Amino acid sequence: MVDAVVAKPSQQDQSTVRRFISLAVRGLVPMFDQQRQLFYFSLKKTSDGMMPDGISHRYTMMTLMGLHRLELGGGTLPFDREPILRALFQDLEWVNNIGDLGVLLWMCAVVCPERLAEVERRLQPLTALTRYRGVKRGITMEVAWFLTGLSYWAQFDSAKASTLAPSAEETYQLLIKNQGQQGFFGHLSTSKSLEGIARGRTGSFADQVYPIYAMAQYHKAFNNPEAASRARQCALGICEAQGPLGQWWWHYDVPGGRVTDGYPVFSVHQHAMAPMVLFGLGEVIGHDFSPWIYKGLGWINEKNELTFNMEDAEQNVIWRCIFRSRRSLSRYAKAGIGRYDADPQHNRPEDLAVLYECRPYELGWLLYAFANRIGRGEQSTEQKI
Repeated sequence: MVDAVVAKPSQQDQSTVRRFISLAVRGLVPMFDQQRQLFYFSLKKTSDGMMPDGISHRYTMMTLMGLHRLELGGGTLPFDREPILRALFQDLEWVNNIGDLGVLLWMCAVVCPERLAEVERRLQPLTALTRYRGVKRGITMEVAWFLTGLSYWAQFDSAKASTLAPSAEETYQLLIKNQGQQGFFGHLSTSKSLEGIARGRTGSFADQVYPIYAMAQYHKAFNNPEAASRARQCALGICEAQGPLGQWWWHYDVPGGRVTDGYPVFSVHQHAMAPMVLFGLGEVIGHDFSPWIYKGLGWINEKNELTFNMEDAEQNVIWRCIFRSRRSLSRYAKAGIGRYDADPQHNRPEDLAVLYECRPYELGWLLYAFANRIGRGEQSTEQKI
């Protein structure tokens, strides 16, 4: 691992992060179904109060990884991890795409490596690319998660790395087919289908950050400098496109290398996904992304378009996003006619609103990004596996 030199955050930034970590730990408690030992899909504000909605195995895995980082940082877990793992592994029928399989491998390598052998036996990940029907669509986020899972597996078990290498290389090649010359990723593989034509040239923020993280971990596991270079190009692209208030914009035009649609601006991008990915890449390549990370963090507490505090200490949530409350052209139509709406000056406050919802993975990724970092001088504290 490269020891990255990272600028120490200000006292105010450190205080903000500590407050967010504390909120996340408290906020996850009502997002947990005690009977099923899994996390809900979301928690929504209604006229009857905060109401849970659905169950998510995916969000449960992501949240467990965040809680593991909390434990590494010396924090106390508000949950018993073993019953949650048993609930996840009781029936693996929910793993029906390479994305969820990738997150499962990622979680196991980080949280419970003793279960990797079970995943290999029950789900046969080394043949997954030929078995899952959705692979041909080349959905960027799912491919990136699978590459991340294989890479973490190889980092944990170096003796297994040579066996994993062919599958990891094939997955990497699938992923980079979705990357344009300007560095941005489309949502899925460009194909002759209408979906591929429309969505292959436009990618969400998630379609940028998860490949950045995946390629950084792939380079770390298999020593592929090209992957690190591609990750760096995409990371610098989203940093250059960051909004004046620190916004991580929503959609990007792959051929043009520019933002196609700014809204919604999601809180999870600001306080969790951008930090976890930019910290992770920075540690691998020795680059300091902290100015963009902390500028984005400031958006949460009133430094946003509505001067609204997205952090709700009473409900122990960070509200999901600021979105356009009025209908407009779809992002795909805008991309086709060359109309771009990322400039906040084109969005009056009266056209924007807050979505009063929070999902457990949002708080889980917040913990994953920061929970074992603050208080240790901002040096890399990622578990060396």
